[in-house]
Amino acid sequence: MDTQSGEGGIMDATSTEEVVAQLQAALEGVGIVLPSLRVDPVTGASEEPFALVALGRCNVRTAVRLADVLRACAPEEALRARVREANRESERARSRTGTPG
Repeated sequence: MDTQSGEGGIMDATSTEEVVAQLQAALEGVGIVLPSLRVDPVTGASEEPFALVALGRCNVRTAVRLADVLRACAPEEALRARVREANRESERARSRTGTPG
């Protein structure tokens, strides 16, 4: 599952809809379907360059599978590093557009 920013990663997407489509494809690639995955309708209707992604609800089996996949994909510290990098990217994007955090 390619979640890295840069060449071909999710952070290269030009719209929230593309991010949702890439996330959905990545999740399906590891056997996970989040039936309510979508662009948040409230922030999607705003002037924000990237709306929020609504991950939605899922059943217990899907939640367990998601947790298993996340644990198998990256050791805890590597996952934290990826989250920190994604947060930094988000902050940089906000500062470029002047959007408050």
